Amino acid sequence: MKGMSRRDFLRVSGLALGGVVVSTGLQGCLSGSGSSNRSEPEPAPVLRQVAFQHGVASGDPLADRVIIWTRVTPLDEQTADIAVQWEVAADAGFTELLHSGNARTSADRDYTLKVDVQNLEPGKRYHYRFVSNSVTSPAGSMKTLPSAGIEQVRFAVLSCSNYPAGYFHVYAAAAKEADLDAVVHLGDYIYEYSMGGYATEDAEAMGRALPVDNDVETLALADYRKRYALYRTDSDLQTLHAAAPMIAVWDDHEITNDTWRDGAENHNEGEGEFTERKLAALQAYFEWMPIRPADPNDELTIYRSFDFGDLVSLHMLDTRVIGRDEQLSYGTYTTESGFDAQAFAADASDSSRTLLGQTQMDWLQARLANSTATWQVLGQQVLMGRMMLPAELLTALGNPSGGDLLTQFSELVQIKLRMQMNDPTLTAAEIARVETVIPYNLDAWDGYAYEREVILGLSRSLDKNLVVLAGDTHNAWASDLETLDGSAVGVEFATASVTSPGLESYLAVPPDMIGQTEQVITTLVDPLRYLNASQRGYLIVTFNDEQARADWRFVDTVKQRSHSIDAARSKTLTTFIGSANRRLVASS
Repeated sequence: MKGMSRRDFLRVSGLALGGVVVSTGLQGCLSGSGSSNRSEPEPAPVLRQVAFQHGVASGDPLADRVIIWTRVTPLDEQTADIAVQWEVAADAGFTELLHSGNARTSADRDYTLKVDVQNLEPGKRYHYRFVSNSVTSPAGSMKTLPSAGIEQVRFAVLSCSNYPAGYFHVYAAAAKEADLDAVVHLGDYIYEYSMGGYATEDAEAMGRALPVDNDVETLALADYRKRYALYRTDSDLQTLHAAAPMIAVWDDHEITNDTWRDGAENHNEGEGEFTERKLAALQAYFEWMPIRPADPNDELTIYRSFDFGDLVSLHMLDTRVIGRDEQLSYGTYTTESGFDAQAFAADASDSSRTLLGQTQMDWLQARLANSTATWQVLGQQVLMGRMMLPAELLTALGNPSGGDLLTQFSELVQIKLRMQMNDPTLTAAEIARVETVIPYNLDAWDGYAYEREVILGLSRSLDKNLVVLAGDTHNAWASDLETLDGSAVGVEFATASVTSPGLESYLAVPPDMIGQTEQVITTLVDPLRYLNASQRGYLIVTFNDEQARADWRFVDTVKQRSHSIDAARSKTLTTFIGSANRRLVASS
């Protein structure tokens, strides 16, 4: 079975939809999962011993509604449904109760429950909690979207949280940020690998080893459910979810590494049918994340928009599952006679290659054309900025023991600087060393160049102020976004990871060469304005009527229990509205 049809997707989200209750105000009667047409009263629920071990969460805020979520953990061996009550109040003491109601959850949806709390006021903060069998959950705080006339919108942006790789200090730090309108999570909320696999080498020493009932690669629904349950026991993640509503999309590791529409790099022979694995993974995602599932009467899936008054339109994209063609591979173009650059270039720019799929592309184009907000923001997974590096540099970084990296770095930078000064003594061979470039990451937009140009060209023609948010790479980046003719269109802000290792690990860059590596890459990649190649952290993006400001914050460690913010490595960049100002400006 290839691909995932709309029927498949609705099957998955429909299972999660069974766990969503609509709340319109104070209720006095027991409700099931949604509305009920039963003529006879439901039997009284069986009381069960329970706990709230996974905290609470809110998400997908709109001007009049927000999703709230919890999971009730059964502590007994019964199989009966569990009765749950929810409460929403205007105050943290829950004295001014605005919503309440009752529902049931069951093993069919892993004892999770989501309530779509409606009839709220725009731009207001609310408090919520759940109760089951006299046990009360922690309380959470949520905020609706503003309707109009706002002066500022502020996001915390995060991605790539690998539980065995380190402590979630980044989540704890982000939760302390003041005046957040939303937390934007760009994917890799969980990782699918087994114990002993990727980034698990320090897990036992840190007390972050995967438990014995879930220490293999996630393949089936039960595996994914247990993996989410493990992550959501983390107190720092629970604190972040309780602090602000989350707007999330998945990336590849919610399913498996380098997922595309019909397969993945990390789905191998003997692991079953890929589509079934994908459906299981996405069902668990809908159960465990505070996200609205697909509407059976609507063609839209996980891609969706959020309008923060007339200041910001946030368009969340799925660049991973619904439309993506298989990634290109350099190995395909390597022959006995060398690298076939011509064939590679033709395929990389092929107009038929898609990252979004036509339906999503049509939707995005319509949203950009019709939105009147000051800022158009794309929340998505992979780097959009052009990351073309000299071929010899990528080779050297992949094999640092094969030569003198410092000398090679210095030579390439010196050649680039001489080129910028129009040095007449440059030789053709020297120029070729710098200009023979290849994409750093074929899993990103560089591997789908035609669609990127379509989006950038549309933004330019519509005269939009474009900001792209990205995750995936585990490092912090910032780039100017330009059309092929060099016209400034917008900027990209990419967040570092929560725990997953970055360039310093998978390119094996020695610690004493991190700074020089950052300098070399930013010098050699023309649109690139900033790189932190070695630290874990998060991004705060603040919008007002004149500028969009990005503040990168980093923790000093994810390997020790205690941590601090590494203020010396913080970075701020700004872009301004208007066609002449759509480039990055250093603020610190």
